[in-house]
Amino acid sequence: MQRNYDVIVIGGGPAGYTVALYTARAGLSTLVIEKLYAGGQMTQTHQIDNYPGFPDGIDGFTLGMNLQKGAARFGVENLNAQVQSVELRTAVKTVRTSQGDYTARAVMIATGAEHRPLGLPHEAQLIGKGVAYCAACDGMFYKDKTVAVVGGGNSAVADALLLSRVAKKVYLIHRRDTLRATKIYHDGIRQAQNVEFIGNSTVTELLFADKLSGVKLCSTDGSESELSLDGLFISIGRNPATELFAGQLSLDEQGYIVADESTRTDIDGVYAIGDVRTKQVRQIVTAAADGAVAAHYAEHYLSG
Repeated sequence: MQRNYDVIVIGGGPAGYTVALYTARAGLSTLVIEKLYAGGQMTQTHQIDNYPGFPDGIDGFTLGMNLQKGAARFGVENLNAQVQSVELRTAVKTVRTSQGDYTARAVMIATGAEHRPLGLPHEAQLIGKGVAYCAACDGMFYKDKTVAVVGGGNSAVADALLLSRVAKKVYLIHRRDTLRATKIYHDGIRQAQNVEFIGNSTVTELLFADKLSGVKLCSTDGSESELSLDGLFISIGRNPATELFAGQLSLDEQGYIVADESTRTDIDGVYAIGDVRTKQVRQIVTAAADGAVAAHYAEHYLSG
């Protein structure tokens, strides 16, 4: 494996492999560095029904492997390694990894953002078995069922409203007595007849046998109760993977890399793509779109 490339992509999710495919097809030597496996966070999704081109859906692991194979067909190289530090301010950027140092004239940051978990026992093992983090991705699996959303911000209320059009009953659980969401979302909740707000409460335990059957709640007054559920959607924020770039790139107040729809950051030759950048919608298809856009601007940048 060579050490010097035209483009290095940090992160092997849908954004990373899309930009790699486009840059490689444009004749640019491209390396994708991924610490785990192709597909990134979407490999945790057992059924993806909202990515175009798969009428019967596809599981996240298979889609990730397909993305990697498609990029490799045009010469994209892959490295499984942990990125330890980066130097982005120079014309030739350096990416230091657990497998050595690599350089490139352009760097694509596709490190993503992880859904923030509740941190309860058995939460991880119940993902896909009643616990979910994306209403737009998994809501249809709960048609005519009873679900709950945990959270009080705009995303949580938007998830509850989306689910209200699919599920029989939606509980919106928040640790405070009022929602943090903006007024327009409050109005939507009041108008949704099958959404019930449960305030001053936290989820303290997940109830399950082979799959989720409900949750235990603890109120701020100390009282406890149980709520029977088919599904629990956790919407308490995300943690963007941007620690490596703090001090070099501008981050917003939530820690996402500041980049507009061009995906260009405030350093020439550095692009933020997918869930890691400041944006309103974070889906597989929007991550892939970012990759195509970033490749376009990178080609122009590298051609001078």
